[in-house]
Amino acid sequence: VQLQASGGGLVQPGGSLRLSCAASGIIFSRRSVGWYRQSPGEQRELVAGISSGGSTVYTTSVKGRFTISRDNAKNTVYLQMDSLKPEDTAVYYCNVGDWYYSRSTPYAPGRTWGQGTLVTVSS
Repeated sequence: VQLQASGGGLVQPGGSLRLSCAASGIIFSRRSVGWYRQSPGEQRELVAGISSGGSTVYTTSVKGRFTISRDNAKNTVYLQMDSLKPEDTAVYYCNVGDWYYSRSTPYAPGRTWGQGTLVTVSS
């Protein structure tokens, strides 16, 4: 299984970026995918997740600003990030995991991670 994350860069506060996570080596349509981020000195945190059926979950700080989506024909998951803030600055990673509808945070990470893409929000 390989995950290739891309789309990061430098953007001004209030701007937008779209991250992509391309997967190979798996039956992508059957798997849940999550986007995580990690800032220096901080733990890696779940930003958003999407189930194989299209259910989604977001961390509170990005609700209403970020949108996760998937295109199974392209084996790709996207993270559209709007109204970016300096505190969104981090390395963003994608992950293939599992979905548990009974949990308050239904997305559970698996062992496979992409290489990360850096997002810097600064004026």
